Amino acid sequence: MVSKRGTFASRFGVVAAVGGSVVGLGNIWRFPYVAGENGGAVFIIIYICISLLVSVPIMLSEFSIGRSTKRNSMRAFNKLAPGTKWKFVGYLGILTAFVILAFYCVIAGWALEFLREALFNNFAGKTAEQITENFNMFVSSGWKPAIWTTVFIIASVAVVYAGVEKGIERYNKIFMPLFVVLLVGLMLYTLSLDGAKEGASFLLKPDFSKLTGRTFLNALGQSFFSMSLGMGAMITYGSYIKKEENMFRVAGMVAATDVFVAVLSGLVIFPAVFSFGISPTSGPELVFITLPNVFAQMGAGYIVSVIFFMLLFLAAITSSVSLIEVVTVYIYEEMRLSRRRAACYVGLGTFIMGMLSIISQLPGSSIKIGGQNLVSFFDHLSSNIMLPIGGLFIVIFTGWVFAPAKFKAELTSNFKYGVKIYPIVYFLIKFVAPVVITLLFLNLIGVI
Repeated sequence: MVSKRGTFASRFGVVAAVGGSVVGLGNIWRFPYVAGENGGAVFIIIYICISLLVSVPIMLSEFSIGRSTKRNSMRAFNKLAPGTKWKFVGYLGILTAFVILAFYCVIAGWALEFLREALFNNFAGKTAEQITENFNMFVSSGWKPAIWTTVFIIASVAVVYAGVEKGIERYNKIFMPLFVVLLVGLMLYTLSLDGAKEGASFLLKPDFSKLTGRTFLNALGQSFFSMSLGMGAMITYGSYIKKEENMFRVAGMVAATDVFVAVLSGLVIFPAVFSFGISPTSGPELVFITLPNVFAQMGAGYIVSVIFFMLLFLAAITSSVSLIEVVTVYIYEEMRLSRRRAACYVGLGTFIMGMLSIISQLPGSSIKIGGQNLVSFFDHLSSNIMLPIGGLFIVIFTGWVFAPAKFKAELTSNFKYGVKIYPIVYFLIKFVAPVVITLLFLNLIGVI
């Protein structure tokens, strides 16, 4: 039995669902530590420029490919360019989504553990060193991360299991606005801490001496990771967007939300980082070390910590759902299975990869690639290699292969929206985005 294809029911539902995909651990967990490792403010400037000049055009490209075909990532390319090798770009997106899931669900499991810690008020009275030690003990235990990763995968699969409108759209419309409101409140508090001025300056005052070629590459990878580009997610979600919807408006609102939440997260993290004497280059664990320190010092720390880690978990689900959906829709459309059975199969595969990632983090584990545990390796592989390559092929396809007249009609909703700015967007898609991505990738592999 093949499931009937779903559609987003409303404009707010589209923005909430796509926004839910882009606003997640990429903003709250990944952005602060990547910004911290790449100079703070100067990284943010590059990040915003790349988001506007490269990421938004790619998002519009993916929306157009998805909406014009109403197919999964692979089938969409096959329909627009039958008998060619372009379908392998779709396969790459599906594989990338699965690779990200392999470590994303593990990080989300950490959020659940910290939610448990918050519920039992375990942050109160602890020093930064004690919180760091507890975190390291948790990761190295193995069985605790395994339990929470499993819980997270089950919760994510349950949303996909329910369908597009009743699952993905419904949950995003409720949880994303709540998450942003709480984040704003937390930012206002951390900016009142001693040392907050230094943290805000690190984030907002650029030091161009820290600018390197790797800064650009990391900004590109972060933008792609955060906006769910190059992994088939926006093609899949684009296939659920109604023909009369203004995709320029959707992409603009989603990109603005992504950048806003990312910077907001930095304004929550870095004032606290400098207040508590924690290094801004602490790496992937930054959000799980810094925020508990903040909560331990707050008068209403218990309530805020519980709500924050609950919403961090929910934000993680909205992004993981888009990743699971990419693989699920491919399986049920190509293998002619029901949506529910396909979602369960994807959940099982994610579970296996997640367990391998957890085992690779255990002390003395032999599961390493290039000296890295699987969480770090998959993070680097997806963000800095697979996503940029996927994005590059997508803009080459839409700029040079997709029939220009058909692409314009699709992107402008049959010449109803954005006709005047279309030439600028098309120029960015056809020339600017491919050149920028290619140059940054050549820099990564040492050619330039």
